[in-house]
Amino acid sequence: MKRLRALAGALTGWSERDEQPRRQVGVLPTRPGPDGALQVMLITSRETRRWVIPKGWPMKGLKNYEAAAREAYEEAGLIGRVGKRAIGSYFYRKRLKSRDTVLCQVQVFRLDVRKQLKTWPEQHEREGHWFTVQEAAEAVTEVGLAALIRATGAHGAESRKS
Repeated sequence: MKRLRALAGALTGWSERDEQPRRQVGVLPTRPGPDGALQVMLITSRETRRWVIPKGWPMKGLKNYEAAAREAYEEAGLIGRVGKRAIGSYFYRKRLKSRDTVLCQVQVFRLDVRKQLKTWPEQHEREGHWFTVQEAAEAVTEVGLAALIRATGAHGAESRKS
């Protein structure tokens, strides 16, 4: 945990003397592409339009992986099988409506997507796109998220070999 905090500090300028990170939950949506290679869906954030994963605040009454799967439905219309164990986490700075920023740590769960619905709550607020693992890792700005995407791609390649 100490190494993770040190890495977060190096990547975001955060130190333990600063505020404690706020916790969020998210999913890394995956599916096999036409060639069998793993694909990752990214969506645009509402404010800055940068590429991100579906994520949000934990929800009362739901386990973290269930809340993360709910975000995938609300933000991208994705339905699938969500892993109950997090594949990792990453840090980023979230801009609030007040224009202040807060440090967030996102606990990420893998979502094996079965389908995308024709309509969903935030359909007109975001764009979504399926990327190769390499393209997705290059499209995101958060170094920790890029590392999680690459690790998921490497794990997917290993499991296809066996």
